[in-house]
Amino acid sequence: ACTQEVVLSRDYEGFLSSLLLPEEARRSSLALRAFNVELAQVKDSISQKTIGLMRMQFWQTAVEEIYRDDPPNQPVSTELWRAVRTHDLTKRWMLKIIAEREKDLDDRAYRNLQELETYSENTQSSLLYLLLECLGVKNVHADHAASHIGKAQGIVMCLRATPYYSSRRKVYLPMDICMLHEASQEDFIRGRQEKHIRDVVYDIASQAHVHLQHARSFSHMVPAAATPAFLQTVVLEDYLHKVRKADFDVFHKSLQNRNPLLPIQMYLRSWKKTY
Repeated sequence: ACTQEVVLSRDYEGFLSSLLLPEEARRSSLALRAFNVELAQVKDSISQKTIGLMRMQFWQTAVEEIYRDDPPNQPVSTELWRAVRTHDLTKRWMLKIIAEREKDLDDRAYRNLQELETYSENTQSSLLYLLLECLGVKNVHADHAASHIGKAQGIVMCLRATPYYSSRRKVYLPMDICMLHEASQEDFIRGRQEKHIRDVVYDIASQAHVHLQHARSFSHMVPAAATPAFLQTVVLEDYLHKVRKADFDVFHKSLQNRNPLLPIQMYLRSWKKTY
């Protein structure tokens, strides 16, 4: 129950997609998403980097202990241990997520789009590889799709978080694209909506779209059993559609509202066994 509450309060879309998984994978998916939430919220909840590093160290040790069958007495760790035992999950993916989140504590903008993609691959795609293991899927095409969907997800999350971080005088958007369009960090902090700002958003959103389209280009080779892991493509496509309608104004109020149809859309997608 504790992992459910953590995920529901901090990752509503992840919570919905976990509920739509086959029963044997549901609890493990919630444990993985709770683990992911715990790591993701470190950056926003610390005033000093050293505290963040200590939290990351806690999780690194916790993962090592989980794989020695001696999990720390902490609710998320206990559930994670159960998931590892049930599905024989790969330790490397968990450690990758921790290492990448730890690097991200440096609190600076991505140097270029490629750096954002690497971050997305190591965090979001790694989580998808673990979800595929929960579903018992071992398939090279499913892994390939997970790689691209994870990248699209990381890019979209970066765009979605821009208004939140801008209001705190922080900008993480890739510097190469901002420089290309002569957009300064101050432009984003002020929430400006001129064309050069929207051009930055267009370029970044287009890259997410490319990854999503690529993942779908070989969907006929991906086993149906893998598709529940990719339900969040519904969310990505919803955001990309809305940002396009808002003419790539990342601060547009239509982007702040939660889509009330999301649970239904995810349910229909899960029923169709597509992504």
